[in-house]
Amino acid sequence: MKRTNIILAVILILAATLIRIFNQEMHWYNLAPLASLGLFSGAIIKDKRIAFSVTLIAQFISDIYIALFTQYQGFYGVDQFFVYGGMLLVTLLGTGMGQPKALKVFGYSIMGTAIFFLVSNFGVWVKIEATGDIFGYGTGLKGLGTTFLMALPFYSKMGTTLFFNSFLGDIIGSGVLFGAYALLRQPLASRLQKA
Repeated sequence: MKRTNIILAVILILAATLIRIFNQEMHWYNLAPLASLGLFSGAIIKDKRIAFSVTLIAQFISDIYIALFTQYQGFYGVDQFFVYGGMLLVTLLGTGMGQPKALKVFGYSIMGTAIFFLVSNFGVWVKIEATGDIFGYGTGLKGLGTTFLMALPFYSKMGTTLFFNSFLGDIIGSGVLFGAYALLRQPLASRLQKA
């Protein structure tokens, strides 16, 4: 089964990397379902070292692409550690899912996206505290509150887009990943065992 885990991990990394690069090039920010990838990896891949690596590797490869081939920074500062940390927490959440059922996957997807949203935006506040208030949010607890407020849906067009895209991308991504896995699990496992 280790071979199955590795093959599944490679397919997931390639797919997630390509989807994130495509989303970046099309300016569909936060629509790439990386949190759902972490959730799926944590729930399905038995070797947890591989499960925790999948999302991080996909994020890292796409960050390299963004840094080298777009006008955006692929690596942008201390807050990026919180992005990676949020992905690890979502993968950890996935390890506790148990048997994936449709309603459970939906609930876990919402929780995973919310965890990622909170952790990554907390990272923005840490960056403000460490490097100065470049966004005009303020510092201290007021700055923390403003950072989360500015990221909430319906507060600003950009905040709405990022927040909505995150949930939409992860809910659709989880549906596709868990649905495809449910449909292909038996045929794929039997073919890999014969190979």
